Amino acid sequence: MSPSTIVSIKYLNHYFGHGVLRKPVLSNINLDIQSGEIVILSGPSGSGKTTLLTLVGGLRSVCEGSLKVFSQELRGASESQLVNIRRHIGYIFQSHNLLRSLTARQNVQMSIKLHENVSRLAASSKSEAALKSVGLGNRIDYYPENLSGGQKQRVAIARALVCHPQLVLADEPTAALDSKSGRDVVNLMQKLVKEQGCAVLMVTHDNRILDIADRIVHMEDGKLVTGRGSLRHPFPPESVQETKGTN
Repeated sequence: MSPSTIVSIKYLNHYFGHGVLRKPVLSNINLDIQSGEIVILSGPSGSGKTTLLTLVGGLRSVCEGSLKVFSQELRGASESQLVNIRRHIGYIFQSHNLLRSLTARQNVQMSIKLHENVSRLAASSKSEAALKSVGLGNRIDYYPENLSGGQKQRVAIARALVCHPQLVLADEPTAALDSKSGRDVVNLMQKLVKEQGCAVLMVTHDNRILDIADRIVHMEDGKLVTGRGSLRHPFPPESVQETKGTN
């Protein structure tokens, strides 16, 4: 099956505040993301990466330009249209955001509740299968307080992917993890994403995981920077070599 365009961004501008207090955050963003593609969005803190991620996820309103997800224009979209789009997006964030009062299975099931016509038995079965796929078959009924940081993030990945989303948005998914746990998490994410054929847009500062990307897009001062190498590696060759040698 040939790739399809999952995200299409054209001449996107975004601002915070109003009137004389209005501050530009994103400027003239143009970016397409295809199915089956993992795109990493890199850049310094405050460059606009997370803002772009939340716009793509339909969590903020688009100010200017065009932002299409699944061919649906988000600028001016109604709340019902945004809710429908969010049903087909998996979110993975730096903080796993698990509910402490729920087991791993119940946390994953929360994602399934966004979808209609799924019985409780089917939701439980899907959740168990998702947790087994991330290596937590023996932790299904554990509460978050009894899971390690890496295990909690695995639950978050299972929750994001249980409904086979067309798009996964990940914001610093390894920032709170040690080197081994971070590598395990992104390897697992890469495997599951390729199996399901969805697209991924990931924000990260973690140079240790850049090699999982099909493309790396660099952002500075609210702009996508060009002329710093290929889209695959928008860094000087020596820094790429150093990255690949880091565990």
